[in-house]
Amino acid sequence: MSYLALKHLHVSCVVLSGCGFALRGWWMVSDSPLLHHRWTRTLPHLVDTLLLGSALGLAYLSGQYPFAQGWLSAKLAGLLAYIVLGSMALKRGRSKAIRLGFLLPAGLAYAYIVSVALTRQPLPWT
Repeated sequence: MSYLALKHLHVSCVVLSGCGFALRGWWMVSDSPLLHHRWTRTLPHLVDTLLLGSALGLAYLSGQYPFAQGWLSAKLAGLLAYIVLGSMALKRGRSKAIRLGFLLPAGLAYAYIVSVALTRQPLPWT
């Protein structure tokens, strides 16, 4: 697969992952039964697996790796924060109030990852 095709796959998965998170967050807020549907629990794992696989492929093809490139290290740290915060927001928070409290920070972590990717700067707002 060419670098450009892999990059398009990666960016598409980033958008799908973010939109899926926002939709599941909305469903959590509105107590929608769709949040517990089988596809709602399965599809995000498929998208995120493709996202991670394409990220690894891009890193290999470009020769840029976390801990060697500061911006990729920042993206990795942001990703870990997003995973933990998102998990608390959608699943692991013990109450709806706790899950709501994690929803915005998880969204901000996602926005940080995207901004680092676009600017290739660990502190994209500087």
